[in-house]
Amino acid sequence: MKNKFLEYKGYYGSYELSEEDEVFFGKLEFIKDLVSYEGQTPKELKNSFIEAVDDYLDTCATQGNEPNRPFKGSLNVRIGEELHKKLALSLQDGESINSKIKKAIEREVS
Repeated sequence: MKNKFLEYKGYYGSYELSEEDEVFFGKLEFIKDLVSYEGQTPKELKNSFIEAVDDYLDTCATQGNEPNRPFKGSLNVRIGEELHKKLALSLQDGESINSKIKKAIEREVS
């Protein structure tokens, strides 16, 4: 099953239903700052999500802060010494570890 997210201006938000409170809620994903939203209906939730993104961006601009971006294009992966060694020893002439990992990820998520 694939994850489903709300998306607006490059930001992604989760959504869940609290059966106890009978409310939909979520938060912006893939950023360090905590930004949450809620709504009584799916439409209210979506509108609240959009308002939360706009408010987050406006608040950052007002305070002179750079907003967190969900995906920068780089990540730090810990794979252990043995796998790191096997990876390095498997490289072809001129191939970098970065390019080999990128190809493996592209195969996996395609």
